[in-house]
Amino acid sequence: MFKKILIANRGEIAVRIIRACKELGILSVAVYSEADRESIPVKLADESICIGPAAPKDSYLNIPALIAACEVTGAEAIHPGYGFLSESADFSEICTANNIVFIGASPENIRLMGNKSQAKDTMIKHNVPTVPGSKGIVKSEDDLRRIAKETQYPLLIKASAGGGGRGMRAVHKESELIDAYNMASNEAASAFGNGEVYVEKLIQKPRHVEIQILSDRHGHAIHLGERECSIQRRHQKLIEEAPSVVLDDELRKRMGDAAINAAKAINYQGAGTVEFLVDIHRDFYFMEMNTRIQVEHPVTEAITGIDLVKQQICIAAHDKLSLKQEDVHFTGHAIEFRINAEDHTKGFAPCPGTINLFLPPGGKGVRNDSFVYPGYKIPSNYDSLIGKLIIWGQTRDEAIQRGKRALEEYIIDGVATTIPFHQIVLENKTFINGDYDTNFIDSELLNG
Repeated sequence: MFKKILIANRGEIAVRIIRACKELGILSVAVYSEADRESIPVKLADESICIGPAAPKDSYLNIPALIAACEVTGAEAIHPGYGFLSESADFSEICTANNIVFIGASPENIRLMGNKSQAKDTMIKHNVPTVPGSKGIVKSEDDLRRIAKETQYPLLIKASAGGGGRGMRAVHKESELIDAYNMASNEAASAFGNGEVYVEKLIQKPRHVEIQILSDRHGHAIHLGERECSIQRRHQKLIEEAPSVVLDDELRKRMGDAAINAAKAINYQGAGTVEFLVDIHRDFYFMEMNTRIQVEHPVTEAITGIDLVKQQICIAAHDKLSLKQEDVHFTGHAIEFRINAEDHTKGFAPCPGTINLFLPPGGKGVRNDSFVYPGYKIPSNYDSLIGKLIIWGQTRDEAIQRGKRALEEYIIDGVATTIPFHQIVLENKTFINGDYDTNFIDSELLNG
């Protein structure tokens, strides 16, 4: 086992990794930018070291500074968390070249799954269901017109190298096709430095359901069930729950088997998530694979009792996964609410500022993953996530009622947050009935 791990991240995920290290008896090193000097991870870690100014490119994305921090502190491994460099194949390679273990996927895995068209081709070869569409990237406008005619409308044009909804355009009729193609390609080139796009059939009323996997490079892989991630705005998740109300045991097994096939197909190592779209007929299609820990991993932990961050560390340290599929059992229902410093009445506009009062809820089945405190000034340099409220109940109804209670108790004063938004969702009949899809916010809350 490692003696010391450097955490190449900030905020709540840095706190989460520090806690896992402490429980494994591993020393932790927190890196921080000048804007995060007074952050909780800096106070909780065994050591801390400043790696640069507030701008991410000068600190959390500064690979030479991170490698130097390992050398100075003697850290044997780096945990990248999520975001920043967690899916950087170059960073993974550089760590290995400097005899530092990267607690995450291999460079080959990251590159393959990071390119959406290559990932789709790989899944097709290994019998993982994929959305009908182009076989690889679109090479020309003539190629685009041919694919559109074969696939039929509505279509979705997607960036090959991207994510988060950027470089994505829906096309409902032929007259929109070329303009949508040009806009998606230009946006992708600007956001990712790669303007290549591919085309998929637009799935009507889709649900976004992802499967959590653990795998080692020796071909042993398991799944830990699904997470329902359909409550989104601009393709960014806001509420996740496990299990999904749309899956039964038979569909769960088929999707789990498909996710395991995906992991084995690429000789995957570590924790990963295979994301699917599920249509109104309960058919499912591969969307992408995230080669890192997910923000929403605690809902899986809540219903399985398995610590995913500890598993990541153990797989990286021992080069093998000790768990078997029969070790995974599901109990109850969990819901995660992302607490963002955002104003939902103003299009979820970020609201950086100083937190005057912070009083999270407690009680049975309530977990808070956060990193803020009274007097903490939320920087404007990073994303707006300030915490996650994870609720567990014996049933989904109990989890919803407990969530209502916990959100009512949750006090954050000084900045606008998404707490009022979550309270609105929990009173919505469509959500309560579990009959929602990825268009929920637009159809139910904005235009309902």
